Amino acid sequence: MRPSRPAARQSKPSAPRHGLARVLSKMGVCSRSQAEKAIREGRVSVDGKVVLDPERPADPDRQRILFDNEPIAANTRVYIVLNKPRGIVVSAADERGRDTVYDLLKDAGLPWLGPVGRLDKASEGLLLLSNDSVWAARLTEPRHHVDKTYHVQVNDIPDQALLDQLLEGVVEEGERLAARRATLLRHGEKNAWLEIVLDEGRNRHIRRLLAAHGIEVLRLIRVAIGSMPLGELPKGQWRHLMDAEVQALAAASSAGAASK
Repeated sequence: MRPSRPAARQSKPSAPRHGLARVLSKMGVCSRSQAEKAIREGRVSVDGKVVLDPERPADPDRQRILFDNEPIAANTRVYIVLNKPRGIVVSAADERGRDTVYDLLKDAGLPWLGPVGRLDKASEGLLLLSNDSVWAARLTEPRHHVDKTYHVQVNDIPDQALLDQLLEGVVEEGERLAARRATLLRHGEKNAWLEIVLDEGRNRHIRRLLAAHGIEVLRLIRVAIGSMPLGELPKGQWRHLMDAEVQALAAASSAGAASK
């Protein structure tokens, strides 16, 4: 009878690795779409070999990754707030040649920054940008319910019944659209300004919600995210966030997730 062999030791599973394009994005080198394009163009190598598959797993802690023959390293985390003007596209590049928020940041000496959430071309106001993808995700994931406050000019003078209906919400194209708070700020003879607070943001959320009630948006300005206001930042200008603001926004995302 042969002696029994000792059971083979099972090696601990290695930490999960992300695709190469995501690695470049998470390290703040460029956006994920820009990384995918660069990889397919043969501009990225891993351990001396050019990689053409953006989804190939990579580990920057164990592998040498070069982008345009330069080793990648995590950039210092940068957080800025921009007062986006109307008519500017929130995109790294626009196929129609329109001005983008990155045109406002050129020659600023900043690393690549991604927008934290979106504002459509016709909307204006507070836009955050950062190369901290984890922080950004916490602010934008619906489950964290971070309040976003907007001042909205409309072509009507809403009464309290309509404001209540905005809180009740509507189902439009299979999505439920509702406001967390809606108040009348001021009005003239033909139009009014509302303050609308969302704790989640769907595509063109406020415009679609109001349109469902026959109301047209004339202007839409985001004036705050969490407890951080846009303040007196001039249109088209930007500034770095203070450490306390970065931490307060992170705390707001944690509180929002815990409260739901």
